[in-house]
Amino acid sequence: MSTATPTRATVDDLLAIEGKAELIGGRIVHLMGTGYRPNRVAGRCFRSLDDWAETTGRGVALADNIIFAVPELPSGRESFSPDASYYVGPLPQNEMRPIEGPPTLAVEVRSEGDYGPAAEREMAEKRADYFAAGTPVVWDVDPVAEVVHVYRAADPMTPTTYRRGQAAEAEPAVPGWRPPVDPLFPAS
Repeated sequence: MSTATPTRATVDDLLAIEGKAELIGGRIVHLMGTGYRPNRVAGRCFRSLDDWAETTGRGVALADNIIFAVPELPSGRESFSPDASYYVGPLPQNEMRPIEGPPTLAVEVRSEGDYGPAAEREMAEKRADYFAAGTPVVWDVDPVAEVVHVYRAADPMTPTTYRRGQAAEAEPAVPGWRPPVDPLFPAS
């Protein structure tokens, strides 16, 4: 009796999937959709990054569902799809293709299911994957507490937290960008 070895999914397979997904361990892992508030917060993070990139002429801001393809990490991850991101590096020749390499800044906005001990472990594992791939800064944005936790590869266990009334940052990934926290969280 022979057993068929499952075929590993590729980035091309990922591109053919409807909805948001990532490539992990040769499998396509579908990501849950998000609710109204997390989506609005992610949009505002993107808009602020996009305005910064346009004003400075450095880097490019990317909205939700972009694929960053990376060489397979020890965890098995081969792609990221952050809620918003900033990227400095070579863009694909074919602009219909994913970006090869990690984001310079990844913005992950918590959804309803991103709270509790299991979710915290998953988010910490994903941040570790970002850092292993070469992303220098990851934002963990909490739309319930209305805070931005900034994690850096240089000190991945010690975030800097920004609250309403403060300006956040993403040094060294996005030098000089200082968005006020309040506009990131729309009034209900």
